[in-house]
Formats: sequence, C-alpha cells, structure tokens
Amino acid sequence: MAVAIALADDSLLAREGIACILAPQPEMKVVASCGDLASLLQAVDRERPDVVVTDIRMPPTGTDEGIRVAALLRERHPDIGVVVLSNYAEPAYALALQKSGSEGRAYLLKESIHDRAQLVAAIEAVVAGGSILDAKIVDTLVTTKLPAERSPLSVLTAREREVLAEIAKAKSNAAIADALVLTKRAVEKHIGSIFLKLDLGPAEDISQRVKATLLFLANRETVPPAEPTPAR
Repeated sequence: MAVAIALADDSLLAREGIACILAPQPEMKVVASCGDLASLLQAVDRERPDVVVTDIRMPPTGTDEGIRVAALLRERHPDIGVVVLSNYAEPAYALALQKSGSEGRAYLLKESIHDRAQLVAAIEAVVAGGSILDAKIVDTLVTTKLPAERSPLSVLTAREREVLAEIAKAKSNAAIADALVLTKRAVEKHIGSIFLKLDLGPAEDISQRVKATLLFLANRETVPPAEPTPAR
C-alpha cells in the first residue's frame, strides 16, 4: 500500500516541484496539496495521510506554521509523520521541532530535496517512527559557540558532562557504564540529574536523548574543560 502524503507550501510551484520529485516513487502517493495551515489541517482530517511534508513558514502568519503543525499532530494524530522543509539552517527551529518529540519528525533544508533520495529517505524514516536532521543543521550546531556563562551545560558537574558526551555518541546506559567504569544504576542517576538540570523531561524518553545530544553539540566547546573525575 502506498504511503499517503499531504504537501503544504504557500508556493504552488514548490508544491508541484515536490510532487514531481516524488512522482517516480510508486510506493508514495500525494493525496493533498495545501497552501496554508488551515487547509492543511482540513486535509489531514479528511485524508488521514501517513506523512505531512510541509514548509516551515506559510499563511496565516508566515512564521513557524510547520513547527506548529508538528506539535498539533503529535496531539491529534500521533501516528502521522512530519517532514519540515526549510530555507533556514537555524538550530532553534530544529530544537523547536524536537520539543514535541523527535519520533516521526524530520527537518530538511529545501536545498537538500533536489536529491530525491534524501527526501524519500526522510519520508520513509518518519513513517517508521524515526527522526532525521539535515546534516547542515548538525554542522551549525557543532560550530556554534555561546559565551561559557550562557551555556546550558555550565550547570552540569564534570561527571555529568562526561555522561552527556557518551549520550551524544548514541550509547546505551549499559555502554556508558562500561566506558566510564560506573554501575548502570549510577549512570541512570546521572542521566536523571542531567535531564532535570537541562529541563528536558523524562530521561527514558528517546526524544529527550536527542535533545540532550543537540545541546551537547551546540555547547560543548563553550564550557571549561571538566576536571578528571575519579572512577567509582
């Protein structure tokens, strides 16, 4: 059965362009084409697509409609994936998209979708409940530097920053325990403290681990190096 896709962009040419990019994919079918937030929400209720591919800015406000759609669908139709397309390589937008959870969400720069494979991969990922973040956003996060006193990581202890660095490597709690010579219980306590201090929510939520990783990448060079912590 084909993946049903609803497109949203205030530019008709952009919508037709995306539809043309997807046309050669027999396993994907565009079921709605919308020019604003209201018509998109109506189409979602009517068509119940598997995925929404939406511009980040469109009427009525031309600000962050794509992010708002993702948040609304998380509440109303949590099984619908969302791919947000943007001209803006701004980490703040990517972080805002992650706020309602990273599962089934992708943030791609429009320049990336000229490569059909990237757009198709993003759609397939969100259908499967995965998450995609454009590589240029990650690059921006890595190179962004904040004054040390403004870094969210400044509230963490040396050991907590070590644990966060391991989280950013996508390691499980057990793997972190092995790497830092800690008990699994100690790692769980450190992660709980990290998420509490960074105001990220439940430590067991995978989307919060993604947010923690983004914060680490954005701020890792702004915090004074941690003093070595004795193994326990």
